[in-house]
Amino acid sequence: MAAPKFAPNGAREDKFYSSPDVVPDAWTPDRPGVVDGLQPVGSRMGAMGPDQGFALTIANKLAPKLRLADGERLDDAIRGGVVIALRRASLFSRAPVVHDLDIAFTIWGFYDEQPPAELLARRAELFEGVGNVNHHYAEGRKIADLVPESTLRLTPAAAAAAYPADWRSLTGA
Repeated sequence: MAAPKFAPNGAREDKFYSSPDVVPDAWTPDRPGVVDGLQPVGSRMGAMGPDQGFALTIANKLAPKLRLADGERLDDAIRGGVVIALRRASLFSRAPVVHDLDIAFTIWGFYDEQPPAELLARRAELFEGVGNVNHHYAEGRKIADLVPESTLRLTPAAAAAAYPADWRSLTGA
């Protein structure tokens, strides 16, 4: 690539970079926000994992497949599914994938045209308003924490095979 006409020709004598005279000490986790060891576990702590926002992108692409009952809101269903999916993804120490959301939506009957009446009642009780993250964080955590770890470790096919006969144990409800 040609240099502009105003650029000086020939070698430059001044340096652009030089190493510091002193090498700094090694980094240590001494800042207040640094977690030393494993992530803490407790009420309202959530499930840590990489790229968690991607779960919303996946959920929005799955939204046309969701079957909502009268009075249910799409944002509540998506938020409820996302918190379950994020918990499942964190069990495997990875970012969320479509299978995490498939399991969440399957066990709560969001893919079913006619889910059991008891499931609809329980879903209405738990999912109402959780789409409003600012005011219903605890309710979203409750949905995620209800689902047993054994359900989260299932494959999507195994979860679909167990639903609807065994929805109570799949959801923890």
